[in-house]
Amino acid sequence: MDNKQNQNNNGPKMNMPKFNMNWIYMVAILALGLLYFSSGGPENSSIAKKATYTNFKTMVAKGYASKVVVNKSQNTLKMYVKPEHIREVFHQGTQQTGTEPYMEVEFGSVDQVETFLNEAKEAKTFDGDLSFENHQDSGFFNMILYNILPFAFIIGLWILLMRRMGGGGMGAGGSVFSVGKSKAKMYEKGGDLGITFKDVAGQAGAKQEIQEIVDFLKNPQKYTNLGGKIPKGALLVGPPGTGKTLLAKAVAGEAGVPFFSMSGSDFVEMFVGVGASRVRDLFSQAKAKSPCIIFIDEIDAVGRARSKNPAMGGNDERENTLNALLTEMDGFGTNSGVIILAATNRADMLDSALLRAGRFDRQIHVDLPDLNERKEVFQVHLKPLKIDDTVDIDFLARQTPGFSGADIANVCNEAALIAARHDSERVSKQDFLDAVDRIIGGLEKKTKVMTQAEKRSIAIHEAGHATISWFTEFANPLVKVSIVPRGQALGAAWYLPEERVLQTKEAMLDEMCSLLGGRAAEELFIGSVSTGAMNDLERTTKQAYGMIAFAGMSEKLPNICYYNNAEYQFQKPYSETTAKIMDDEVLRMINEQYERAKKILTEHKEGHAQLAQLLIDREVIFAEDVERIFGKRPWTSRAEELLEAQMKADAERMAEERAKELEQEAKALEEKKEETPNNKEEK
Repeated sequence: MDNKQNQNNNGPKMNMPKFNMNWIYMVAILALGLLYFSSGGPENSSIAKKATYTNFKTMVAKGYASKVVVNKSQNTLKMYVKPEHIREVFHQGTQQTGTEPYMEVEFGSVDQVETFLNEAKEAKTFDGDLSFENHQDSGFFNMILYNILPFAFIIGLWILLMRRMGGGGMGAGGSVFSVGKSKAKMYEKGGDLGITFKDVAGQAGAKQEIQEIVDFLKNPQKYTNLGGKIPKGALLVGPPGTGKTLLAKAVAGEAGVPFFSMSGSDFVEMFVGVGASRVRDLFSQAKAKSPCIIFIDEIDAVGRARSKNPAMGGNDERENTLNALLTEMDGFGTNSGVIILAATNRADMLDSALLRAGRFDRQIHVDLPDLNERKEVFQVHLKPLKIDDTVDIDFLARQTPGFSGADIANVCNEAALIAARHDSERVSKQDFLDAVDRIIGGLEKKTKVMTQAEKRSIAIHEAGHATISWFTEFANPLVKVSIVPRGQALGAAWYLPEERVLQTKEAMLDEMCSLLGGRAAEELFIGSVSTGAMNDLERTTKQAYGMIAFAGMSEKLPNICYYNNAEYQFQKPYSETTAKIMDDEVLRMINEQYERAKKILTEHKEGHAQLAQLLIDREVIFAEDVERIFGKRPWTSRAEELLEAQMKADAERMAEERAKELEQEAKALEEKKEETPNNKEEK
């Protein structure tokens, strides 16, 4: 940029020395040093004056001496003058001489001085003290010790603090002189990270979109010959833990080009203008290494939408950094060969200028993995684990709906820890189920003390949920029910949810009815309600408001959506009259499902009582126990069919393994019988 500016200037060119901030610091240090030494230093606060031994005797005889300090090693003494006689001796006031000025005198014999002062005391002309000292005055070294050393210590401490403020350490950007340098970590070859697309399980759609960037970096002629241009940037958007950063590392590993990695917060600094300076430095380094990739993680830290009201203030530095980023990504300069990847889980907060075509041409959505993708993720994370034959990846994938890749990695690690805690040699299926329960519900609190009345109330509540879910068509299939306290919950029911792409009104009403089953069971079979249904009521209320206000599933407000995502709008997009209608519709919908839940429980109260008693006795029951009490579920879902097929396959596999074991045992017995006669003959 400097060369271009010089070319555009028509005036005479002068070879001026390059400005350096070190000059300012050196001038400041010299000024402080001159000021320090000109003041005489802390030890020279009182003036000293040399005198002869005769003058010393005269001043003592006149009563001017307050005390005398004799240095035997140097044959010198210091006579300190009384404050009332300072002006007579030094012809100056105490402001110039200090509070304790003294006369420095050389003498011949210590005994002579001591005899003279004793006579002066008898004559009452000297009433001070006589003391002795033997230290050797080192002159120049004392000056260094008392004057230069403290000052050098202060300078060193100041430089250390400036380096810490600049980013810490002695590396790049580690001092105040390089605070505007980029903090990006550069990998000369992305392959040094050791991560490729094989390490990214699932996310087939995201990998397919981002594969074009890799192909362009490997073979740019394929695209440029046809006149096409590769996207300048791609924004990875998705929930936390879905693998956005891992995808960026895989792109660098596949392309094998220089890779710059940094976080959005690395642009933020306490000094004004540092963020914009770091942006410019980052892109200048990237242009020198092109073709290359710049990856900015959590870009929302610097790319948040700019305020429409300047009076709000407080965002100038962040907005200047964003402006510099926008200019570098697509301004008058060119960024040929520099591809920008960024990741965020808050795309709705980013500035619209950052998201436009030409900066981030593509938004690649990295969503939560579905059933098949969860299988692939499990296969990746199960490789380092020692698992036994009971572990079924399909079953684990169905048991973890809504889990991200990071959650699945946590499940595998937690299962290994549980197996090690139980001194097992391999990780079993039960260890994985315990790990899922631990992550979803929290740690079991087996030591929590509950009364029999509380235990019975919790059992009736959880049995109510299980009963309603068994007799509603679209409710999720039950897996198990527990009244063991776990986390903040006193009891819980585990389901095997179906991953539906679309939710119907009937399915959502069945789910609401199932959630209200616990409160309905308390009212019917205990006669009073408790706070145990607080979480159920919260979820039910939110779902009802979502159905009415957003999904248009109300009788009085059909086919209307009041969802509003406009920024800086602090009012509801509907009137108070409409809000009253919404509240009435929510209350009507919830009350209808509550009455429906009570009706189902009344019809099956005997089975509910058996289920609650079984829970009190065993604390944990499974779907087989519920089926034994209520019979087969009237509706069979796809998830249940898969579960039954899996259970059937497991039973057949176990039967085949048992048959093979019996066959091997029979062969071993036959071989043993054949060997026995031969052994007898040999004997």
